[in-house]
Amino acid sequence: MTEPQTTRKKRANGMESRQRILDATVEIAGERGYEGTSIAAVSAKCGLPASSIYWHFKDKDDLIAAVIERSFETWLAAVELPSEETGTPLERVTVMAGNVAKSLIDAPDFLRLGLMLALEHRPAEPRGRTVFLQVRDIARSKIAEMAQALVPDLDEESAHALTTYAVAGADGLFVQREINGDDVDLVAMFELHAQLVYTAATRMAARSKA
Repeated sequence: MTEPQTTRKKRANGMESRQRILDATVEIAGERGYEGTSIAAVSAKCGLPASSIYWHFKDKDDLIAAVIERSFETWLAAVELPSEETGTPLERVTVMAGNVAKSLIDAPDFLRLGLMLALEHRPAEPRGRTVFLQVRDIARSKIAEMAQALVPDLDEESAHALTTYAVAGADGLFVQREINGDDVDLVAMFELHAQLVYTAATRMAARSKA
C-alpha cells in the first residue's frame, strides 16, 4: 500500500525540523557548554517554537544526548580499516587514522560535548554523559578488535593497554586542536599517533612470542 503524500511530507518536515534543532544545539553547546545550553536558546537559534523542540526531545539532556549520538555515528563510519589490497597493515592504519581525524574536524560534537560531560560529576548524571560513555565503549571495542586483527600475536592484556593508550592519545590531540585551532594539523597528528601505536603493538606481540 502506497503511503499517502501528506504523510510522507509530514515525516520529511519532521526530520528537517529535527536536524535544524540538532544543528542549533551544536552551535550553542559549542559556544556555551552544557550549562549554557537551554531550550529557549535553541528555539531562538533554529527559529522553531519550544513546543516543536519538546515534540522531538523530552528535555535539554535528551537533546544533548541526541547530538552526541548523531555525531558519533558519523565518527564511527570513519573507523574502518581499508581493505588488505590497499597496502600494508601500517599503511591501512595510517589511512584510517587520517579519516577519523577528518571526521572529527567535520563533526566534532561527539567528542567536544562528550568530554565536557565526562569530566563533570553531578548528583544526577545527565543522559548525555551516559550516552557518551556507552558509545566510547563501542569505539574502544572496535579499536581493540582491529588491533588484534592486524597483529594476531597480540595478547588480550596488551590489546587492552594499547587501546587505552590509543583512545587517550586521540583525546589529547583533539583537545590540543580545540585549544590551538588550525595550528594543529589533526590529520597529520592522528596519522603519526596511529603509526606509533602500531609499532608498539608489533613490539609487544614479538615480546609475548619470545
